[in-house]
Amino acid sequence: MNSNKTNNQGKQLLALITARGGSKGLPRKNVLPANGKPLIAWTVTAALEAQCVDRVVLSTDDDEIMSVATAWGCEVPFRRPSELASDTASSIDVVMHALDQLPDYGYVALLQPTSPLRTSVDIDAAFALLQASGAPSCVSVCEAEQSPYWMYRLGEHGTLQALLPERSVASRRQDLPAVYVLNGAIYIARVDWFRATGSFLAEDSIAYVMPRECSIDIDNAEDFEIFRRRVEQN
Repeated sequence: MNSNKTNNQGKQLLALITARGGSKGLPRKNVLPANGKPLIAWTVTAALEAQCVDRVVLSTDDDEIMSVATAWGCEVPFRRPSELASDTASSIDVVMHALDQLPDYGYVALLQPTSPLRTSVDIDAAFALLQASGAPSCVSVCEAEQSPYWMYRLGEHGTLQALLPERSVASRRQDLPAVYVLNGAIYIARVDWFRATGSFLAEDSIAYVMPRECSIDIDNAEDFEIFRRRVEQN
């Protein structure tokens, strides 16, 4: 363990970066370069610089991703089984597998490379919030771009039916209640609770709010191009 890191009240925090080789939305996205860094390196760097993180490891089935992540300082102590690298495999199962390989941690943070604008400051702040709140988990969110208070379903004959029964009659967006969505950047949980529930999210989870402009989630070529242009302009 890095002696310069905090001891998390005696319980170490494992940062797990997940990246599989097969990506249909944007092939090889995890190793595509942006401002001189492969996409996955943005997350590796943030995790390594976070003071609360004791160990940064990668779960992947792909040799190239493994090589790139290692070059940027990430550990790869095991290979992800092929059955956990399919289109139908869940992130929860991938985290469970990693914890089986590395069982001696009190907390686990899932950090997805597709959220490259999450920083070490965000990781530290989210973990501090988790500990201060006493909640079992902390997940990052951002304010929703579209309010569900102005959303509708279509009825049987094409009639509009309010999505929310308590639909707001506000005529201005700024008068609507603030609503938030998961942005996919940070998921942290106590390992014992995560194993028992099989989830990072529950009613008593605490939210770490991130700005929408830092909440990009790269799924396709357009998303990546927006990210690349942004970081290469700065």
